[in-house]
Amino acid sequence: MPESSKPDHVARRDVVCSLAEPGWNYGHGRSPFYRYDLADGAAYCIYNRRMMPVSVATSTREEGYWALRRNVTRLNTGELPTEIAGPDAARLLDRIFTRKVSAVKVGRCSYGIACWPDGGILVDGILVRLADDRFWYVQADGDFVGWLKAHALGLDVTVADPQSWVHQLQGPKALDLLAAAADDGLPESFRYFDAREVAIGGQTVLITRTGWTGEVGLEIYTRPGLDCDALWDHITSVGEQFGLVNIGLDPMDTRRIEAAILNNLSDMDASTTPFDAGLGEFVDLDRDDDFFGKAALQSADRRTRLYGISCITAEPLIHAAVSRHGREIGVVTAAAWSPYLERGIGYVRLHSADDLDPRTANVIGFDLASHACEIADLPFYDAAKQIPRGLEAPTV
Repeated sequence: MPESSKPDHVARRDVVCSLAEPGWNYGHGRSPFYRYDLADGAAYCIYNRRMMPVSVATSTREEGYWALRRNVTRLNTGELPTEIAGPDAARLLDRIFTRKVSAVKVGRCSYGIACWPDGGILVDGILVRLADDRFWYVQADGDFVGWLKAHALGLDVTVADPQSWVHQLQGPKALDLLAAAADDGLPESFRYFDAREVAIGGQTVLITRTGWTGEVGLEIYTRPGLDCDALWDHITSVGEQFGLVNIGLDPMDTRRIEAAILNNLSDMDASTTPFDAGLGEFVDLDRDDDFFGKAALQSADRRTRLYGISCITAEPLIHAAVSRHGREIGVVTAAAWSPYLERGIGYVRLHSADDLDPRTANVIGFDLASHACEIADLPFYDAAKQIPRGLEAPTV
């Protein structure tokens, strides 16, 4: 076989590069902080049709991971906020989500899953209640806005793009940084999953005490008219004393796997119910009203098919098969090397819940060899979420 015709047996991943030249540049958006990521040598993925840095040249994946575990990190995300406002806003959202969101108090956030009528997962994200009749839904990747608008027809509600971009400050020193950067210090009684309007460097921004890492953290939302450069520079200046590190998605990806935070369209999708994904606690089938997917979920198998995978000798390969005695029992949906646990970790989506036991199996590693592994319960540690609540000191 000619050398040029040989298949490429090297495990790879695909990312987007920003080239210093004109040409095709359609179909995706850039963060107002894009130039800072570019200066850090970012490579990107496309998430919600937005560019999100996967890696940066200024810190390695492991350096970023330890900064996230020990100090504080900053990432510009591809999360997509949508505003739902009007007298029928809560009524619409109750119809869309698997839990009743009309019970969420103003100034609080709620994790919300939306399902297709057959019970498959459409999208997940964080719902923020800004007023009695005004919400923001900050979604993971997925086709959601069109679905929402279609079911808003005939209701007194508007579904609009607030043109907001999100960046996260995550790590045990995130709230210390916020206290120093905010004009009036840390907001009073700023609890896990709270939302607040806060003045930072003379500009008012919306922040939520949420994140994608299982660490203490917050998310900052831009709005049109905000001087984003001034905000960035202010946080950068204040952040120096706390060891602030700009990171790509890679360190967060490792940490979110440890914390059992799922990624829509890869760990779960339209072919999985919330029960399959281990998210049954976020489905309320005892509600006295209806929501999309309720009937299907009432008769669905309640057993989980998504579990952790632990491999001492290798990082599992995403999309690789997990096998037992030569028979494929599942597929890897996410994977990383955990510096804290000192092993390869990831998620396996079992083809059948009947294949859970025994917990031993084999998985293809990033080196394309077969390795012994164990199927683990999720999360890998901190099941009570004490760390993001600030109730447990860092263990590293």
